Amino acid sequence: SQTPPLIIRVTVESFYLVLPMCKGVIHAHTLTHSLHQGSNTSPLVKGDGHLFLLSLQGLIFEKMGLCSMAKFTRFMHDLNVRRQDPALHITNTCFGPVPVRVYQPKARAPGPRCGIIFCHGGGIVLGSLETHDLTNGWPSLLVSRYRLSPEHKCPTGLEDCLRASEHFLKTLKDYDVDPARLVAMGDSVGGSLATAICQDFVCRPGLPRLRAQVLIYPFLQGVDFQLPSFQQNQSVPPLNQFLTVYCVTTYLGVDSTLIEAVSKGAHVSPEMRTKLRRWLGMDNLPEKFTKGYRPPRPAPFREDVYQVVKQVFASTISPLLAEDDIISQLPETCLISCQFDSLRDDGLLYKKRLEDHGVPLTWHHMEDGFHGVINTFDIGLASLPCGKRILDLVVGFVKGL
Repeated sequence: SQTPPLIIRVTVESFYLVLPMCKGVIHAHTLTHSLHQGSNTSPLVKGDGHLFLLSLQGLIFEKMGLCSMAKFTRFMHDLNVRRQDPALHITNTCFGPVPVRVYQPKARAPGPRCGIIFCHGGGIVLGSLETHDLTNGWPSLLVSRYRLSPEHKCPTGLEDCLRASEHFLKTLKDYDVDPARLVAMGDSVGGSLATAICQDFVCRPGLPRLRAQVLIYPFLQGVDFQLPSFQQNQSVPPLNQFLTVYCVTTYLGVDSTLIEAVSKGAHVSPEMRTKLRRWLGMDNLPEKFTKGYRPPRPAPFREDVYQVVKQVFASTISPLLAEDDIISQLPETCLISCQFDSLRDDGLLYKKRLEDHGVPLTWHHMEDGFHGVINTFDIGLASLPCGKRILDLVVGFVKGL
């Protein structure tokens, strides 16, 4: 398997802005890697490496009792505001109780436009309308400001997205959107929310049928956090096994002392593990992604852990585990996966399920990509080509519908 070379030493200078009483420099060790095999350079993961450091700082603040990691990281992350596109008409409103932002091109179109329901990523602990202002080249776009954890527990985030999406689908004429060209889209946990919306609407009569779903390095299951991609990318920022499980347990309202147990699979009984092997087994992954993988021995099953996290077995949190009759009715899919991403195998396993049920699928795998890379597409010197390339592929897919 591909292993990112090691480069260490990142100084957490922003600590001086937050804790003036600190006398020394606090050094955080992080890993960067070569995104191009055979390249003479090893570019820093410039765009989202900062999120890894913010999370590290947040953990320290949490241990000091100052604030939770989620609140600190969210506050700092949301300071990064995107510039607005003058070619768009932007409306901030509410669909029922849910705050939303609607983007509409100012230029006239010959007919109704494609409509996109976009769910932002951020582990349901951070992210906002400002940090995911991905407007370049899109048709009509709806983004919901769903409520985040730890303040709002599961299933609040998904319920907000479902409410906003249902309202949008019932008022398409108000936004000049073609009901035959509706797309659910999201990155990271936003991809999970987007496909959960598609799965939910399969069972809802009276609503326009979604034409497609676009899933960008999605989180899709909370059962196995020891897949090859977690093992191979454990040291690749911004997302590793610990942060993934932290976000899941925070959304569930579970005490952080159980993170290690969940990471090792103590919440999965032997019977459940056997049942889910048909969807999560290594034989569902292409061989190139499992080379060098050493399956760890599962932790002994703990009933107490299962009882507090058992919601992860529901398709509302783990869409990969939806029943066959739901998967088979999902719309055409564009799936993006990244080589240097802990969630890579979630996407690959979902790809296999969709293909097995005949769902039309377009798959793009970014050999130089890492989790969160689309957030680097428009940040000046820190921009990375991979982020722009992903967005261009997605725009092309949507325009081709």
